[in-house]
Amino acid sequence: MKKILTVVSLLGMFTFISCGPSAAELEAKAKATADSIANAEAIQAEEAAKAAEAEAAAAAEKAKADSIAAATAAAAATPTVAPTKKSTKPKATPTTAPTPSQSVKPGQGRG
Repeated sequence: MKKILTVVSLLGMFTFISCGPSAAELEAKAKATADSIANAEAIQAEEAAKAAEAEAAAAAEKAKADSIAAATAAAAATPTVAPTKKSTKPKATPTTAPTPSQSVKPGQGRG
């Protein structure tokens, strides 16, 4: 009886071991796991690149808005230039050579 029980238990162990995955199946499972990890890392890197791009675009928009706000504030802070008061100093008249009508003395008439 002990011999039969030992033989049956050995047969059961061999059957259990033989039903497990083969070396090719284990290799395929390891390769699938590695591929899955690589895909996850690629997706994560792509999302990080998109996030960085979005952050750069947001920073550019913020800089543009800040520039517009600074220009508006500077324009509001600068007083408008009032027209300057004209000088009271008389203008100098340009001297010209006397014309023939100016060379006639008063009372002499023309001709």
